[in-house]
Amino acid sequence: MRITEILTKNTIKLNIESSSKIDVVNELVEVLDRAGKLSDKVAYEQAVLDREKQSTTGIGDGIAIPHAKTAAVKEPSIVFGRSVDGVDYESLDGQPSYLFFMIAAPDGANNTHLEALSKLSSILMKQEVRDQLMAVKSVEDVLATIDKYDVQDEDGEVQGTSKGKILAVTACPTGIAHTYMAADALKEKAKEMNLSFKVETNGSGGAKNVLTASEIEEATAIIVAADKQVEMERFKGKHVIIVPVADGIRKTKELLDRAVKQDAPIYKGTGEGRKEEGSSERTGFYKHLMNGVSNMLPFVVGGGILIALSFLFGIHASNPNDPSHNVIAEALSTIGGGNAFGLMVPVLAGFIALSIADRPGLAPGMVGGFMAAQGGAGFLGGLIAGFLAGYIVVLLKKVLSGLPASLEGIKPVLLYPVLSILSVGMIMFFVVNKPVSALNAGISDFLGGLGTGNLVLLGLLLGGMMAIDMGGPINKAAFTFGIAMIDSGNFAPHAAVMAGGMVPPLGIALATTLFKNKFTKRERQSGITCYIMGVSFITEGAIPFAAADPGRVIPSVVTGSAVAGALAMFFGNGLRAPHGGAFVIPLVEGNPFLYLLAIVIGAVITAIMLGVLKKPVKE
Repeated sequence: MRITEILTKNTIKLNIESSSKIDVVNELVEVLDRAGKLSDKVAYEQAVLDREKQSTTGIGDGIAIPHAKTAAVKEPSIVFGRSVDGVDYESLDGQPSYLFFMIAAPDGANNTHLEALSKLSSILMKQEVRDQLMAVKSVEDVLATIDKYDVQDEDGEVQGTSKGKILAVTACPTGIAHTYMAADALKEKAKEMNLSFKVETNGSGGAKNVLTASEIEEATAIIVAADKQVEMERFKGKHVIIVPVADGIRKTKELLDRAVKQDAPIYKGTGEGRKEEGSSERTGFYKHLMNGVSNMLPFVVGGGILIALSFLFGIHASNPNDPSHNVIAEALSTIGGGNAFGLMVPVLAGFIALSIADRPGLAPGMVGGFMAAQGGAGFLGGLIAGFLAGYIVVLLKKVLSGLPASLEGIKPVLLYPVLSILSVGMIMFFVVNKPVSALNAGISDFLGGLGTGNLVLLGLLLGGMMAIDMGGPINKAAFTFGIAMIDSGNFAPHAAVMAGGMVPPLGIALATTLFKNKFTKRERQSGITCYIMGVSFITEGAIPFAAADPGRVIPSVVTGSAVAGALAMFFGNGLRAPHGGAFVIPLVEGNPFLYLLAIVIGAVITAIMLGVLKKPVKE
């Protein structure tokens, strides 16, 4: 397909009037809408602006390529706009943008359309094209210029005289513009440097010029310029440079020089997608779980606090049939419990699946999570649904990889959703929901039947876990357990979790105040911040102190947190709000003053232990 079949006379505007980024986007969207290319102008413009939030599409050299792939587009289209004076478009090189190509792709765009859209990105990398477009006098001149350079795509390979071969992979979230611009920029620079080079593009139409196992084995180094997950495990044992896709456009020589010198760490393999250089981000099961939990948390926090607020009007005030009924309490409970909490498990499952399988995992994950919530399988069922959906989609991708290229466009909009939702739904309905629901009921009955002594031990364990690694896997395991108990109607465990999580920074802050000679001036200043972080239930505030002196700090904070968790259980406290720290103490079940006392006692124990264990310091 020729580019000029989707860039037409009625989608060209030679004189852009706007002087700001948002206004330019709005002006170009208006052109598309007047040309009848959009079914929902507002939705498309929002999709373009959402893409801009990920990274600017002002790529430098006077060019901006705002774009979006959305159902709000009727048919693949390009609108061209030119500004004589230039617009501050937050470009990568900090210079004004003069040439604007807005790309609109529908969700179901087929490969021929996507290839035409991506070819435009490659053409714009040529200086002579940009010069000619700045000089055109009519819309016919624009079309003639683009048509002149719209030649058959070359493959992504360059044969140079260098001994080793450099490989690259490029990918951007929409897979339309930056993916191909980075590939072409790297390829052109490799030609200039006389390097042997090959680039794989992970675009909307699927991966092209896929790197083979033998090529990877023989490669000097690999450049991964990507803003989304790519298959990384195949690069295990090789020097891999991992950067944003924008660097593949703007920093080509630097990246290729690094690759030639093998100036990159050996990729050790994680079993999962890409990981940024220098990142300490965990991967595998923990990464997927935390992706689900972090995206679920706003629903849990907002819903939990609204439910707790409804109890201020009376414990049964949300019930229309109770004499104490209050319409505000009913509204708060409905919003928080019936809706925000209702989305908690589906969101958890959906984002776990998204982490594993990228966008195709979201729908089956959400459906599986919703079935878990509706079927009584709850939080645990949502976890199962999320991982189940993610790996089913991964399997489907492999199974369907052999289909003809002409069917590539229907995979994400038809084959993946139908087959994955069907598979996950059948497994949840027939295999998962009933036994997990029974297990949840058993756990609830078990906790309900625990005596005071056993509850104190549970609180001791959960509180201590919150302080062992302060934001790490053990901390998150305790926090996740607390949220699961909230979901099943047991609010005491999370009261112990929050108390235990607040103590480390509060105890350290108190120690820096009471035992100033045991801390440096910088540590005392950091101690003030720890008061704020402790009150806000941000356990991670204690990490710098623990890292500097783990042998004394960790035992002190674990002891204080364990005592706080045990006392919270002993005092009979419960907490429906999973976050909020001191700000939700008035909403705690039981006596809020005793809950505050549990936290204070834990913090004092931590502070005293630090005062005893730490040695005086000399500035």
